[in-house]
Amino acid sequence: MTPGLDALFAALDATWPAIRTVRAGAWEVREGGGGGSRVSSATTDDEEAALAEMEAAQAGLGQPALVRLRGDQTRLDARLAAAGYAVKDPTNIRLAPIERLCAEKPPRVRVFAVDFPPLTIQREMWAEGGIGPERVAVMERAAGPKTALLGRSNDTPAGAGFVAIHRNIAMLHALEVRAVMRRQGVAVNMMRGAALWAQEHGARWMTVLVTQQNGAANALYERLEMDLVGTYLYRQAQARQEA
Repeated sequence: MTPGLDALFAALDATWPAIRTVRAGAWEVREGGGGGSRVSSATTDDEEAALAEMEAAQAGLGQPALVRLRGDQTRLDARLAAAGYAVKDPTNIRLAPIERLCAEKPPRVRVFAVDFPPLTIQREMWAEGGIGPERVAVMERAAGPKTALLGRSNDTPAGAGFVAIHRNIAMLHALEVRAVMRRQGVAVNMMRGAALWAQEHGARWMTVLVTQQNGAANALYERLEMDLVGTYLYRQAQARQEA
């Protein structure tokens, strides 16, 4: 059975985990430690939840008020917009059965699945793409099967990525290909390598999260026949201007 959105968001939180989650009324507020929006946002199923409780909890964690909303949470989205929260990073959720991605294997010695901790060259390639130590710390927190992908092209390190599994869903994060190595099939090979590793570790599905403005990445996942199964976005409180 195809995973529903609840299962996919559970996989997101398990494979890219916050330091901790604080309960604030109807809200779950994540402490991210500088690891980005996914681990620093608040969520709720109650579209009438009090914003003040969330804002106080985020302030207590030293974070800006940031909310992650599913695409169908239109009432909460409207309330946040009215309160002056700005849209940030509308994101597509893409999904494919593992067998679809494994149907074609990458060429030999083009992708390696590295046990944790990641190699220095992987950390360097992530850093080149803005994925610093705080995000690597998120990867290190993830429990369960996980790997750091190393992509190669022309006998040269070309890309890095992170894959982790929650139940039977593998989720890819932090895929970064060096600028000088792009348009050489590195990302495609890494995706297929990720799927092969995930299949060997019991996953039945592969999912990725990609911002809607990232045209190149969305084109890649469409090429790989990863279906668009949902969306989400963030809304973040804007700094108040003093009179």
